[in-house]
This record gives sequence, structure tokens and C-alpha cells, in this order.
Amino acid sequence: MLRKETSGSYHEFNEEEELQTPDFYQDNDSANGGPEEPEESIASVLPEEDMVNSNPFTLFNKACLKNVFTVLLLFIYLVLTAVAVFLAYQTITDFLEKLSHPVMSVTYKEVDAFSPPGIALYPGSAQLLSCKHHYHAHIPPLVTPGKPQPGDCVMEEVTYTGPYTNHTVKQALVVSGPTDVRNRELIFLQFSQNETEEDFSAITYMLFDKYNDLSGSVDKSGFMQDCERNYSMATFSGGFRTWVKMSLVRTSRKKNESMEFRQESSVVKYNDKRPVSEQKAIQVFFVVFEWRDPFVQEVRDIVTANPWNTVAILCGVFMALFKAANFASFSVKWVIKIRKRHLRNRNRELTTSSQRYVVTNTDINRIEE
Repeated sequence: MLRKETSGSYHEFNEEEELQTPDFYQDNDSANGGPEEPEESIASVLPEEDMVNSNPFTLFNKACLKNVFTVLLLFIYLVLTAVAVFLAYQTITDFLEKLSHPVMSVTYKEVDAFSPPGIALYPGSAQLLSCKHHYHAHIPPLVTPGKPQPGDCVMEEVTYTGPYTNHTVKQALVVSGPTDVRNRELIFLQFSQNETEEDFSAITYMLFDKYNDLSGSVDKSGFMQDCERNYSMATFSGGFRTWVKMSLVRTSRKKNESMEFRQESSVVKYNDKRPVSEQKAIQVFFVVFEWRDPFVQEVRDIVTANPWNTVAILCGVFMALFKAANFASFSVKWVIKIRKRHLRNRNRELTTSSQRYVVTNTDINRIEE
């Protein structure tokens, strides 16, 4: 009977608990000798979110999702940072590569007339028969081949020591070349050579930039030595007409500038109509020099690396790195803040639950008394 009464009175107390809560706390405060903060005031301190989402499983799921989302964003920004670092490294590498390996640029400059080039001929035992200027790429028929004829070329002889052998003396016949490329000016030269013991009969020649440089030089022997070092030599054979078409190439380097002649040669057999005895005794040579076209080929080394593009790319990369670092720092601080907030809310819930548990035990003890 005692247990039933106790149980009944306990249920009645629970039903009237909400209505009598203020009086109870007042009695409890007076009994303990001091004021105690009511449950409603404790609940008012907590945020509304925490009151609504008081379920620990819901709070855990939200915190877990936020952490996963933050870690995913951090991973994405780390990948973007790695891509930005690789792009910066590749940009710097490409810039240094282009800076050390310039690209060759070829341009063509059209001219109305060329400066007369120098044509250095090394006839040896051969004899110059004639040297004439003709126009429009036309050579009149030969009148007396193998015989000396009047000419109109500007020329001079230069004797010098070879640049590679100190004991070899060379004698060069230097002729002023054609200039009027529009009218297709050419120079036609004839040589003859008596019977020789050599296996092959040929005459060597060399082309250099300007004939006026030789005529105005004080040391002509030294000038010819320098030309032989810098220009290549070619030959034309006896019994043929060799037609040489010249083109000028100017190459500009960082420290110097050089000139080069490029040649296109065509060889035509000469139909010798002289007596057989004369053909065997005297060998004839024919050579023609003409400009190929009115263009000067200019070759330059160009650095294709643009420093402004490189600086712009690097600035963008460093800005991306700064933003990524800033976001990573903010994300870490945000995760720490959420973690602290979660622990604070959890401690508040534990404190509230313990207070309710103490209140309930106190009521039970009073009822039992």
C-alpha cells in the first residue's frame, strides 16, 4: 500500500510540475539559503539553433558534412596550387630556353642596284682575253674565240701571301662586278691557257662584298688575306661556259655582321669551231657573272621570349597561390571555430542534462520523505 501511494503521489507531482516550477524554485532557494538560476534562464543563454537541434546525432551529421566539405575544398585548392606552381616553373623554363636559343628570322630587302662586288680570279698560267659588260642577259656571238679582244671592265692585280701558308704567293686578278640588276647587267670573261701537264684545267675565283673596299684600302694584301679567310672559293672548267648567278646574304649576329654570296651555276659545253691543232694547243674558258634577283636576304637572330608575357603569367600564378594560401588559412580557422563551437554546445548540453538530473533526484527524495 505504501508503494502505490508513493507512486500515485509522484505522478501527480509530475503532472503539476510545469505549473509549480517557479514556487518550487523559490522554496528550494529558501531552503538552500541562496538564489539559484531557474531552468528557463539557463535555456535562454543557449542559441536558438542549439535548442532546436538538440539531437546529438543531427549536430554530429552537420559537423561531419561541414568538415568533409572543407577538406574537399582544401584538396581542390591544393591541386590548383600544384598546377599553378607547375605553370610557373614551365613558364620560366620556356623563357630561359627561348632566351638562350634565338630563332632565325629571314627577310628580303629589294634594291634598285647593288654595289659592285669584287670578283677575285686566280688564273694561274691562263691569260685573260676579254672582259665586257652586257645587259638584258644577252651575250652576242663570239667573233674570234681564243684571241685577245678589247674590254670595258675595271680591274687590278693584287699579289699577296696566302693566309694559311706563309710561303705561298698568290696573284689575284680582281674585277669590279655588275651593279644594274634591273637591266640584268652581266660580265662576260674569256680566258685561254696553253697546253698544260695538269690532269684537270680549271680557274679558281672568289666573290667578296664590295670592290670599292679593295680600291680604297691601303693594305691590299692584308685585305685579300682577310677576304680569303671569310669567303669561300669556287672554280669553273675549260671548254665550257659557266653562268654564275649571285645573291647576297647579310647575316646579323649579336656582336658582328657578315656578308655571304650564294651562287647558282649552270654549265654549257662550248662548241669549238677552231682548227683541231689549235683546240689541242690552247684551252679556252668562259664565265658569266650576273645577279639572280634584286633582293638582299637579311638573316637575323630574334629572341621570341617576351618578358612581359612571362611577368604577366607569373603575376597571375602568384596571385592564385596567395588566394589559395589565404583560403586554406581561413578554412583551417573555420574548422577550428566549428570544432570549438561543437564542443561548447556539447558541454552546455551535458551541463543542462546534469542540472535536470539533480533537480529530478531532489524531487524524488522529497517525495519519498
